[in-house]
Amino acid sequence: MTQAHRSSADVIILGGGLVGLSLAAALDGAGLAVTIVDPADPESWKAATFDGRTTAVSSSSMRMLETTGVLEHLAAPGCPIHAIRVADGLQPGGLTFEPGRDGEPLGVMHENRHLRAALLARAEAGANIDLRWTSQVAKVVRDDFAGTVQLTGGEEIRAPLIVAAEGRRSPSREAAGIRMARWSYLHTAIVSTLAHDQPHEHIAYEIFYPSGPFALLPMNDLEDGTHRSAIVWSISDDRAAGLLALGDAAFAAEAQAAMGGFLGHIRLLTPRSSYPLGFHHAVRITDRRLALAGDAAHAIHPIAGQGVNLGFRDAAALAEVLVDGARLGLDLGDRQLLDRYQRWRALDAFSVALATDGLTRLYGVPGKAASAVRRFGMGIVDRLGPLKEKLNAAARGNSGDLPRLLLGEAL
Repeated sequence: MTQAHRSSADVIILGGGLVGLSLAAALDGAGLAVTIVDPADPESWKAATFDGRTTAVSSSSMRMLETTGVLEHLAAPGCPIHAIRVADGLQPGGLTFEPGRDGEPLGVMHENRHLRAALLARAEAGANIDLRWTSQVAKVVRDDFAGTVQLTGGEEIRAPLIVAAEGRRSPSREAAGIRMARWSYLHTAIVSTLAHDQPHEHIAYEIFYPSGPFALLPMNDLEDGTHRSAIVWSISDDRAAGLLALGDAAFAAEAQAAMGGFLGHIRLLTPRSSYPLGFHHAVRITDRRLALAGDAAHAIHPIAGQGVNLGFRDAAALAEVLVDGARLGLDLGDRQLLDRYQRWRALDAFSVALATDGLTRLYGVPGKAASAVRRFGMGIVDRLGPLKEKLNAAARGNSGDLPRLLLGEAL
C-alpha cells in the first residue's frame, strides 16, 4: 500500500474567503506557517459577476488590512465614508454620525471582488502560506495531539490547530456538534449598484421602513464621472419577489422612490442579486483543536454593515492569541489559548448580534406612533454627545478591547 503524502503547518484554515485569507495574512506576517484548504477556484473570482456585492470596511478593519500588507495589493482605492445618516422612512429628523476628532473616516466602501483579489495576492506573496485551492476535504480528525485534514487525493495535512472559516454552513462546526441559535427574518436582501445624477458627497444612508431597511452606500465615481452608490435593500420576502421580477427601469424607479429622489434620476449599473436574511450565533466558537471564525461563528442582519467586520475582528483576535502563544512556546491548539479567544470574542460578537437584531425588530414596528417614538429617540441620541460618540466608535469598529492589529500595530 502506498503511504499517503503528509505535510504539516502551524495552522490549517478551512475556507479561503475574506476572513480566512485575512487571518492567513496576519499569521504569515508573524512567521507562522499556514495551509489554506478551499474547494473554490480563485480564477472564478476575477469575473465581476462572481460577487457584485460591496463591503463597508470599518476604520479598525482597514488598519488591520494595512498592517498585514493587504492594502499594498489593492487594485482600486475604496470610497471613504465621511458621514452616516439614519432616518425613519422619509420623515424629517434622524441621526447623523460623523468622523471623530482624528478625522478618520467611519469606514471605506470596497467592491468585494477587489478585496478578494488583494487578499489573494497577499496570500500568494506570503512566505509561510500554502494555498490548496480546488481541494476537497475527505476527513478531519482532531485528537489530543493534533488536527489532521485528509484531502480527497489522499494527502494528509497536520497542524496543532484547525480554523473553520467555511461560512454559514460550516461542516466543521456541525461535525463538532456546536449548537446554534438561529432564525430567519423572512426578508431578502437585494443588492445592486446604481448610477445617480447628484454626487453622494461620501455619505451613507440607512433609511428604515417597516418592510425593511434601505441602505445606500457611496462608491467611487467611474472614470467618465458617473456617480455611483451601492444599495442593500432588505425587504420582506413577499415584496422581494415582485421587485426582483421587475425590469431594470421599473426597479430603478422603485429604488428612487424609496430613497426620496434626493440623488436625482437613477439607473442600474449592475445586475441585481439577492440572498435570504437570517441570524445565527454559535453557543461557543472553540472545540478540541478547533476555532470558528467569521460566518461559521456568527451571521447577522446587514442593518449596520458589521457582518464582515465581525469576521475581521475574529481574525485579528485569533491571530494575536496564536502569535502570543507561539512566542511562549505553547501548543497552538492548547486549551488555554482557545479559551482566551473564546472569552475575547464572545461578548463583542454577541453584543453586536443582539444590537442588530434589536434594531431590525424595533424599526420593523409599523404605525405613525411607533415612527414618532423612534424619531424622538434618534433626536435625543443626536443631542447627547457621550452616547452618540459611543455609537460612533462602534460604527468605526473602535469599541471594546481591540486586538493590536485593529489598532494598526504589528504582531
